Amino acid sequence: MMRLGLPRSLLSRNIALLVALVALSQICSLAVLLHFVQRPRIERASIIFADYVKLLDGTLASMPPAEGRAAAARLDARNEAPPESPGENHPSLVRFFRTWQRDVFVEALQRHLPPDLLVQWDASHDAIAPTQERLWIRVHAAGEPVWIALPMTADARASGITTALILSAALALLAAFTGYLLQRHINQPLRKLARAARRVSAGEKPPPLPTDGPTEIAQVSHAFNQMTEALQQAEATRALMLAGVSHDIRTPLTKLRLAIAMALPRGSNDALVASSESYLDQIDTILQQFMDYAGSGEREAPLPGDLNALAGQLVADFAGLGHEFEFEEGELPMFEFRPIAVMRLLMNLMQNAVNYGRTGLAIRTWRDGDVACVIVADRGTGIRAEELERLKSPFSRGANARTHSGGSGLGLAIVDRIARLHGGSLVFHDREGGGLEAVVRLPLHQPATGRSGAQPAARA
Repeated sequence: MMRLGLPRSLLSRNIALLVALVALSQICSLAVLLHFVQRPRIERASIIFADYVKLLDGTLASMPPAEGRAAAARLDARNEAPPESPGENHPSLVRFFRTWQRDVFVEALQRHLPPDLLVQWDASHDAIAPTQERLWIRVHAAGEPVWIALPMTADARASGITTALILSAALALLAAFTGYLLQRHINQPLRKLARAARRVSAGEKPPPLPTDGPTEIAQVSHAFNQMTEALQQAEATRALMLAGVSHDIRTPLTKLRLAIAMALPRGSNDALVASSESYLDQIDTILQQFMDYAGSGEREAPLPGDLNALAGQLVADFAGLGHEFEFEEGELPMFEFRPIAVMRLLMNLMQNAVNYGRTGLAIRTWRDGDVACVIVADRGTGIRAEELERLKSPFSRGANARTHSGGSGLGLAIVDRIARLHGGSLVFHDREGGGLEAVVRLPLHQPATGRSGAQPAARA
């Protein structure tokens, strides 16, 4: 199942997790603060304020009517109820906490006051209190109910909430930044490991990775160093084995050629001699293909070269053998590639075109952004689209290859291997008007980076 919304890098995921955990801890801390600290504090403030209001109401009610009205006038008392305050136009986190504390305070205050002493909040600013929120209380003066505005206490006005929120946000950012620095420090050996792995895939031997970091990274680095050593030993063993196979097989082949030549004098049985020579040539060709596939240019150093010049030279060579290729030369800059490996790549593609296409032979080069492209095309019977990838695997041969002997099914496997060794690719297309196009793409501005993996390869 496809996962959506998750960052791809380990750094991004760890930072996102850290920020989420810090935010969750801050939310839980604020919830605990409001419920177990701030609410009891507001409740106590409402009890004290209720006692003050009841004392004020009793004092005004016990005064003579004239004195009570004069005292109420000095307190800016009103006979009409104040208008209700408008809602918040721009909600915010700070206003939310302020509103919550105000509602808790008013509710608790109303509970601790007699039913005839009403409470109403006023957050509108006027000339009397331009910068102060007020609480209107209905008290009794001279036997009549009047409304008196009283200033709010700090406990009901979210005092310190803004500072607490800013501090929490700063701590969250500090934790995220610290986690970012820690993750970058952890990622450094991982990046070194990735670079070393790319060098190993390119056939190089990187210096051993340091194993003095954190335990987990040190274990990975140590295992990678052991793997690199094992690969180098396996490479040396393979090279020695291939050299031995080449020598041990080609030596008896040479002796067998001589034995046939000596046993059958010239003119006695020319058909048998020719047939034997053909079989020996096929064995030698197959052996050389195995050697080429095993090597495929990993040990060859990339050098600046002209791909057009290399292709033109091969076109002239094939023309000398009677196989004319139409060459359409595009503008390509000098770039680094392995000249012998790329020459083998083009030769294999051109030889396949000669063997299976025969007509309409053509080569075209062009530049596509930062990639050099080469097409080797023919007008042969072609292959079906579903066969393209299968024919890129070693020892796979198309149906039209059955009439051709002497191949082992490694020709296009070698081409695919060399292309991917340079960080490029090999793809096939049905040619417009019939035939096949083999398209090779090689990067212009990056060195050869990878050894070919187990990919599928073709008509050989």
